[in-house]
Amino acid sequence: MKILVVGAGAIGGYYGARLIQAGADVTFLVRPKRAELLAKQGLRLESSLGDFNAPVNAVTRESLRSDYDLILLSCKTYDLQAAIEDITPAVGPSTAILPFLNGLSVYDELDARFGRDRVLGGAAYIATTLNANGEIKQMGAADQIVVGARSPATLDVAKAVYALLASSAGARALSDNIMQALWNKWVMLASGALMNCLMRGTVGDIMATRDGEALMKQAISESLSVAAAEGYALPQTEITSIEKRLLDPQSAWAASMRRDIASNAPRLEGDAIVGDMITRATRHGLNVPLYRAAYCHLQVYAHQHTPGAAAQQPFK
Repeated sequence: MKILVVGAGAIGGYYGARLIQAGADVTFLVRPKRAELLAKQGLRLESSLGDFNAPVNAVTRESLRSDYDLILLSCKTYDLQAAIEDITPAVGPSTAILPFLNGLSVYDELDARFGRDRVLGGAAYIATTLNANGEIKQMGAADQIVVGARSPATLDVAKAVYALLASSAGARALSDNIMQALWNKWVMLASGALMNCLMRGTVGDIMATRDGEALMKQAISESLSVAAAEGYALPQTEITSIEKRLLDPQSAWAASMRRDIASNAPRLEGDAIVGDMITRATRHGLNVPLYRAAYCHLQVYAHQHTPGAAAQQPFK
């Protein structure tokens, strides 16, 4: 299978390496500086599930010519529109697209541009970082992927992608209801992320406070209400799993968006992870006050990191 991985960062680089180890023909679409670094030192991955340190194929947007069987998207949600423009020359008559992005709005955008019959569903549960030397490091040993077809047209390619990934280390699953799997992840991620960001701490930090458990339960409840209204009520087994993860007083987990705030990142995925959940709640007339408080917090952060924001006139 000929695969184009968009980016060779924390997620794209990690799973691109795993696909190479599985025997796939992988090329990374990267920016010129990243291409120079990869040419000089190869792709480097440090993981308890197995390291990777080898030369890789890389192209820049300007040199992208041929089409691919599969395009793996792993960019931040705020870079999706730019990524769509970048990959368009690589989309051939039978190319499928697999996004490992947060939230559900990305599927609306990809479907609108390429058609639902081209876009697979994918969810990755993993924590990775890219250090200043361009090396990828996995944090912890968790590596879970769920992939699946969102239409009959992509069932065969979904099975082929799963077969490749299943030969690499980590937990792999081929879902026959990938939209439900995507909602399961979004409920967990959004509930945890809004609390991590609003409270500026890990799950354990939040659980150590007087009202942390009650507020986390409220966040989960608001998320579950939106999922149910959208037609994807979570099964009790998933709810129990989410509660176990997000109500653990010993947990050091925090969403990547919380880490982005801690590092003073210029942009966040607040719109896709938190804001879009509010949009859907509003569509169904649901009250989600904790979501609104968290999103306001994220918007303030975004405003503070917008060039020239300090010179803007306040609201009257």
